[in-house]
Amino acid sequence: MSGVILEIKSAFAHPARRRFWLTMGSGGLIATGLLARYGFDMIELWSALMVAAALLAGSDIAVRAWRALRVRHLSIELLVTVAAVGALMIGEVWESAAVTFLFMFGAWLEVRTMGQTRGALKELLDAAPATATVLRNGEPAEIPAHEVQPGEIVLVKAGQRIPVDGEVTEGTAAVSEAAITGEPMPAEKAPGSHVHAGTIAENGLLRIRATNVGADTTLARIIQRVEEAQDEKAPSQRMIERFAQWYTPSIIGLAVLTFAFTQDIRLALTLLVVGCPGALVISTPVSIVAGIGRAARSGILIKGGQHLESAGRIDTLALDKTGTLTEGKPRLATVIALQGMSEDDLLRLAATAEGGSDHPLGRPIVEAGRKQGPLPTPETLDEHAGMGISARIEGRDVAAGNRRLMEKLGIPLGTEGEAGLERLLKAGQTPILVAADGRLIGLLGMSDMAREGAKEAIARLREIGIRRVVMLTGDQEGAAQAVAREVGIDEVHAGLMPEDKLDLIRKMKADGAHVAMVGDGINDAPALAAADTSIAMGAAGSDVAIETADIALLKDDLGKIPEAMAISRATLSNMRQNLVIALVTVAGLLAGVFSGDIHMAGGMLVHQLSVLIVIANGMRLLRVPKGARPVAGGHETSVSAAAKAATART
Repeated sequence: MSGVILEIKSAFAHPARRRFWLTMGSGGLIATGLLARYGFDMIELWSALMVAAALLAGSDIAVRAWRALRVRHLSIELLVTVAAVGALMIGEVWESAAVTFLFMFGAWLEVRTMGQTRGALKELLDAAPATATVLRNGEPAEIPAHEVQPGEIVLVKAGQRIPVDGEVTEGTAAVSEAAITGEPMPAEKAPGSHVHAGTIAENGLLRIRATNVGADTTLARIIQRVEEAQDEKAPSQRMIERFAQWYTPSIIGLAVLTFAFTQDIRLALTLLVVGCPGALVISTPVSIVAGIGRAARSGILIKGGQHLESAGRIDTLALDKTGTLTEGKPRLATVIALQGMSEDDLLRLAATAEGGSDHPLGRPIVEAGRKQGPLPTPETLDEHAGMGISARIEGRDVAAGNRRLMEKLGIPLGTEGEAGLERLLKAGQTPILVAADGRLIGLLGMSDMAREGAKEAIARLREIGIRRVVMLTGDQEGAAQAVAREVGIDEVHAGLMPEDKLDLIRKMKADGAHVAMVGDGINDAPALAAADTSIAMGAAGSDVAIETADIALLKDDLGKIPEAMAISRATLSNMRQNLVIALVTVAGLLAGVFSGDIHMAGGMLVHQLSVLIVIANGMRLLRVPKGARPVAGGHETSVSAAAKAATART
């Protein structure tokens, strides 16, 4: 018996289940009452069952109204409770039962349907494994995933989900990262590879050293961000709630005045029912929750309703070049040998000098030099901050860097050198000048490839209404213009320091533009903070980006930017549609009451239908909005997140 009581208590503790059983019970009493009256002409039984139905459904409504009153809030439930009690007092038992049943039925549908709009969060939670197999004292042991300690070795077999973020120490496997990176093709993992919790090893056997566990994993941070974002109120939602705070007392006042002038209690009670602003109150949150959930399914983390609304109003987009529009991985594109030097010898000397530096521009030079054979070790090595490097190699004084380094060392470029430099700059390449024993012996041209799909992404941004797309970069003009031409950007600001980018963002905003800034979050931090909306790319594995950016794109995929804008604009449009539906319904019902065409039960039915229409309209956002199609090289998937953040200088 005690077990049955516990089950009943458990069922009634959950709002959706409680409302379901109260609705079923009230509906059953109403159906039985109608059968008693119209089937057996049992009027007394019919009245008793209607009263019982009203009390059963109305009890939960009255409790919620009382809780709101205790915090000095006049709620929708208060309007329904007063109307239902008043109807019972004047003998309108059918009206009271119908109003409370319909309100409770609508509340149950609302809770159930709103839960479906949070499907993205459920998918994320489902991706998190509950257990992990760790090596302890040389033996495998299965433990709860949250009990894994950083540094422990985790075993993952074929078909299992990886329970931690970590580094593969042994074994190889094809790992499906669809739940995190959004890529449908498995990624090959080998010793040294990084893996994320929630991904699946499709074959092989992996030993993984745990680096982040439990709440510190990328998956856990994403779940937390989506949960917080869906609960955050948008400005329009706060405005509507402020409106409801005076609207509800106004309806009560209108009902009192109506009774005072007409002495028609039925009319006054009907006004309380049809004046419920239920559809109005829910019109914005249902759109916000659905929009954020839809974005999360595509690996777009939007920080909350405020940022979703802000992104929907963006008309100007500023993008960093290196690591955002480009891959952020310089490659050796051109070799120009001078002074009778062969290209191989030029590359060998430059690669040997750069081998002692960790500068990103030096790495592709070193890689190209090593392909020709072993490189000697420099006898001495000096780095010149912001200019380049000088070294003593096999008895020769070698320098590799920019023009300022050559000027510092007193090395003239000469006619050939100037011509070669101009050629590289016109081609949009970053020049590395190489000198030996006081003479310029050649130039190397470095280029950064535009990201795959960048041109298509920029075109789609214009299609969805972004009027102005601007490149902001610290790179030199020629390189910036070359990338801009390739991707279809016609406004370029090059040679910028971080404070210059900040000033440009402020100027755009002063001119009335709604500005979004896309950058790497490091040297772009001031501009990102000043923009109306800040967007970080490749945020998976970067808790800083997930926590600080208004919108975090969890993959290094430019196609996600127009998709985020399209979702935001679709959400704004959906919110406006819901507001119109809610306001038109209330206005129509009030007009119908005063004209005598709407009565209490019918008014509640129309009101609840308007609530369901608003919810159904909001759920349309869970489908892919127009303009959110994948670009070349991109993929449309379920909840995503991913890849390493771009790490190159601008």
